[in-house]
Amino acid sequence: MNDPGLDESIQKQSSKVEQERKEEYELEKEDEQAFLEPSRWWFASTAFPLLAGTFGPMASAFSVCALVENWRVIVPHGPGGNEAHGIDIKDPGWLLAINTIQLVLALTANLALLLNMARRLSFSIAQPITIVGWFISSFLLIALVVTATYSLKLPGQDRALTQAFYYAIIAAGLYFIIATLMCVTVYGAYKGHYTQEFKLTMSQRTLMLQTVSFMVYMLAGAAVFYRVEGWQYLDSVYFTNYTLLTVGIGDYAPQTHLGRALLFPYAIGGIVILGLVVGSIRSLVLERGKKKLGSRMIEKKRVQLLKKMYKKGQHHKLTPISSDEMANELGMTERERRKFEFELMRQIQDHASQRQKWNALFISGSAWLVLWLVGAVVFWKAEHAQEWSYFGAVYFAYTSLLTIGYGDYKNFSNSGKPAFVFWSLLAVPTLTIVISNMGDTIVKAIRDLTNYLGEFTILPGENPTKQRAKQLLTSVSSRLGKDEPRERMMDEPPGMLGEKEEQGNEGPSREAIATDRLAGAVEEDEIEAAGEAERRGDEVSKDAHEYHYQLIREFRNVMQHLNETPPRRYTYEEWAWFLKLMGEDEDNQTSHRKAPINVRGSGEAKGEPDMQQGTTDDKEREKLQWSWLGNRSPLMGEVDEPDWVLERLSITLEKELKRRHDEERRRKREAEKDVAKKVPSSSGSSKTLEQQEQNGEGGETSTSK
Repeated sequence: MNDPGLDESIQKQSSKVEQERKEEYELEKEDEQAFLEPSRWWFASTAFPLLAGTFGPMASAFSVCALVENWRVIVPHGPGGNEAHGIDIKDPGWLLAINTIQLVLALTANLALLLNMARRLSFSIAQPITIVGWFISSFLLIALVVTATYSLKLPGQDRALTQAFYYAIIAAGLYFIIATLMCVTVYGAYKGHYTQEFKLTMSQRTLMLQTVSFMVYMLAGAAVFYRVEGWQYLDSVYFTNYTLLTVGIGDYAPQTHLGRALLFPYAIGGIVILGLVVGSIRSLVLERGKKKLGSRMIEKKRVQLLKKMYKKGQHHKLTPISSDEMANELGMTERERRKFEFELMRQIQDHASQRQKWNALFISGSAWLVLWLVGAVVFWKAEHAQEWSYFGAVYFAYTSLLTIGYGDYKNFSNSGKPAFVFWSLLAVPTLTIVISNMGDTIVKAIRDLTNYLGEFTILPGENPTKQRAKQLLTSVSSRLGKDEPRERMMDEPPGMLGEKEEQGNEGPSREAIATDRLAGAVEEDEIEAAGEAERRGDEVSKDAHEYHYQLIREFRNVMQHLNETPPRRYTYEEWAWFLKLMGEDEDNQTSHRKAPINVRGSGEAKGEPDMQQGTTDDKEREKLQWSWLGNRSPLMGEVDEPDWVLERLSITLEKELKRRHDEERRRKREAEKDVAKKVPSSSGSSKTLEQQEQNGEGGETSTSK
């Protein structure tokens, strides 16, 4: 006879299992899509909004500069007469009105983007406001610039355009560029290449707010020094710019005691805000960008290596070994074959990492070089009245770019000062990125060379000279033999089998400490439960509790590896142990497959890439098949290895604890039933028992009566 209660319980358990399999499958798909997504869509979804969030407030600040002063002056005749000290010509009322309208539209567009990044305004509402507002502001400024240039000439007088006019040109160009970039972002979102939501880190999300703070701080400080020192407002903006950027040209300096006293707190506060902005930009370029582009480079290297192996007839080493005959033919076991794949993957990672670092240095160095030389051309043309040579402009740009600021060359023209403000705001973050990239390449090479020379001469290290020479020859020979994988990818294995000396740790967060304490308490409970099960002679329960103890112990160990610099990299033996805890065995080929060469996203718009196995039944299996050299490898993608292991251990532990909880509840119900059966029958209790067990055990009840 069927038990309705039992059927319901079975259905619930079946639903739980199906849900767990679905969650695991979706998690695997997310990891695969992390590096399969083209880099151009990463730029559209992340880099372009952050560029807009950085340059949008800057453009609005320049719009303010374009509004606060007249656009034209009359250059006085006589000695000392120049455009910097011209006589203002009042702008027409319609020019001021249109200029004010474009500023209001631009500020509204910036506010919409800021609210969208803060998740206070939806993507579908914020982006049209942002894009349309910036485009209209750009077109209005362009129309005003053209009108002021050709239609407002004063015949018979020497006229010149003021700094406000050139700030309007810069603002119009910035509005048009960032609005175009946001159009690309919206296009990618509506095509389904990514969600209509900015997936930004906290530092990236606050980048726009920090940029707004810096620009407001610079303009407000300019207003203070404009009042205290009696300068023109835009000259004060020029002064606050090179002060906060620590260039210190020196053509403007406080002359009053009040101005000098105010400079003390003002400079410190501005440098702190600038540091926050540069730190957020560094987070964008050096962290997110480096990981994304590095993942794509690893994928390209992986495809190149697999194609080379197929070309040389070595692809049989990539096929899982399913029988003793195959093992004898290849001369290796399945575990040895998997270790071979793992070491190849490590080699790919090392080569891709080195190439990515040098590519990043080349790109940032090229940007720095372009800023230097192109900026020199701009200053050379802008300061023609001072008869600068191009070499003199190069010298001025170089000393300013490195924040040396001798002050022997200075900007006097109305076009040179706005150009310097905009150029310097680009140059300082670029220089920061170049220096950071040099630390990973040139500086590291010089440091290693110095250490080698020191150990060979007067500063012997831990290793003898003979051993150091042997290591050097081994390194050179391994680089010459590029086709063969290195036997060891690291000097010392990290993790449980050893520690790397140069690794640093930022320290655990409060959440990590609390989680570790909770895990420690659960670990002690599992040890006690295993002991109790052993005393009862329950071997099954004992093994389960010991398994839970191992999971929790490794969970706590891996938590100690988070936030290490450089990120922790595990050996093959450690990976094999972690995978065994997760229910996978490196000796068993059931969950292994041959690494696919190309993984193309046939469902790219939906975020469902083709897994190169359309005829397989992976979706119906509990575990997806994967290869260390395939797109499902945990060594692929942007996630650090400790994060990946910790996430999978958490899922496994959660499943096991749920299973234990359900098992205990089932045993408790069975025990309650047994107790109820053994209770002495009375008239009332026997009727109740008959009613409760009428459906399932009516015959037994009547027999007992």
